[in-house]
Amino acid sequence: MVILTAMYGQPQDPAAFDRYYIENHTPIAVKIPGLRGYTKFKPANINPAESAPYYLIALLYFDNLEAIQAGMQTPEGQAAAGDLPNFASGGVTLLVGEEEFVVPFQNQAR
Repeated sequence: MVILTAMYGQPQDPAAFDRYYIENHTPIAVKIPGLRGYTKFKPANINPAESAPYYLIALLYFDNLEAIQAGMQTPEGQAAAGDLPNFASGGVTLLVGEEEFVVPFQNQAR
């Protein structure tokens, strides 16, 4: 799997961001051809006295890099990208990378 990660900065109006993201952006983005699914979360800083650098992180899953590239060139992909300025007042950073699942090492007595 290859993941397109969208990291949204802190918005000017969090309630308006949430409403627009759920009601408008998500229905556009899920139509991107080749999208296998997505997850999203609102990160928290480990230090509760500090705010997280990002308000929302969305992970969009595709089979491979070619599927992302092809999907983003379609009208649906262009609509999703073109919609970002409508609600991402805190900016958005997009990254692409291949997922690698790593099984944690077992604690072993030496």
